[in-house]
Amino acid sequence: MVAKSRSASPRSRIQIPQRTEEAIWGYLTISPWLIGLVLLTIFPMAYSIYLSFFEADFLGTMEFIGLDNYKRLLFEDETWPIALRNTAFYAFVSVPIGIVLSLLVAILLNQKVRGLAFFRTIFYLPSVVQGVAVSVLWRWLFHPWYGPINGLIQWLGLGAGPEWLGSQEWAMPALIIMSQWGIGGSMIIFLAGLQDVPQNLYEAASIDGAGTFSRFWHITVPMMTPTLFFSLIMGIIGSWQMFTQSYVMTGGGPNNATLTAVLLLYQRAFQGYHFGLASAMAWILFIIILFFTLLILKSSAAWVYYEGDIRK
Repeated sequence: MVAKSRSASPRSRIQIPQRTEEAIWGYLTISPWLIGLVLLTIFPMAYSIYLSFFEADFLGTMEFIGLDNYKRLLFEDETWPIALRNTAFYAFVSVPIGIVLSLLVAILLNQKVRGLAFFRTIFYLPSVVQGVAVSVLWRWLFHPWYGPINGLIQWLGLGAGPEWLGSQEWAMPALIIMSQWGIGGSMIIFLAGLQDVPQNLYEAASIDGAGTFSRFWHITVPMMTPTLFFSLIMGIIGSWQMFTQSYVMTGGGPNNATLTAVLLLYQRAFQGYHFGLASAMAWILFIIILFFTLLILKSSAAWVYYEGDIRK
C-alpha cells in the first residue's frame, strides 16, 4: 500500500538579503553602546549647549538670557581667567616633562639587562593607581612638617624645604611634580614604539660612525614621532581637564593658585548652582581644547614621520 504524500502548504516568507541581515544583527549587537552614547554623551552635550543660554539653578529659576553667560565669562568674571591661566601653565609644563621622562624611562627599559620584566612592572604599577588615592598619598608626601619630601631635603642639608601645597608659589609646581607619578602608562606606549624601530637603521648608522646621541637624534626621535604625536594629543586633552588633584589636595588654593578650569566649573555648578554659567564654561573649555588639538594636528605634517613617507 503506497502512502499518499502530503505537501505542506506554501507560506509566504520575506526574503532579506544576507548583507542586510548581517547589518541588522550588527546594530543589535552594538545597540547597548549606541544607547549609552546617546543618553550619556550626545544628549548631555546638546542639553548643556541649550542650558548655557539660560540662568538656571534647577531650583525654580530658568530664564533665557542669550549670550550673557559667555559675556560674563569673557569680560566680567575675574576668577575664570585665573583658572584658565593656571590650567594652561599646568598643561604646557606637565605634558612636555611627562613625555620626556616617559621616553627616557622607555629607552632605559628597552636595554637587554637582567630582571627587565621586573623593572618594567615597577615603573608601570604607579600608573594603575590614580585619582583620589594618589592625591591623598601625595598630600601626605608634600606635608611641610612631617612629609617625606621635606624630610629628604632636610637630610640632604638643603634647608627646611618649601611649604608646597600651602605656598602660593609652590602649590602648582607640586601638582606638576605629582602628575609625573603616572608616566608608566606613556612609558609602555613609548616602549612599544621603540621595539618597532628597525634595528638595521642602527646597524647602518654605527657602520657609518654615528655615535649614541647621533643615533638617538637622527633615528630614534624621527621614528618615534608618531608615538610622540599621540602622547602629546592625549596629554593636552587630559591636562586641560585636570580636576581631582586640585580638588582633593588644595581645593583650588592657596589664593586660587591651583584653581583649574574644571574645578571652577564644578564650584559654579554644584556649589553655587549656576548651571547655565557652568555649561558656558564647559563649552569655552571645549573650544580651547579643540583649538590646541587642531593646532597639533595641523603642525604634525611638519614634524611627524611615518615610515614609507616621501617628503618633498
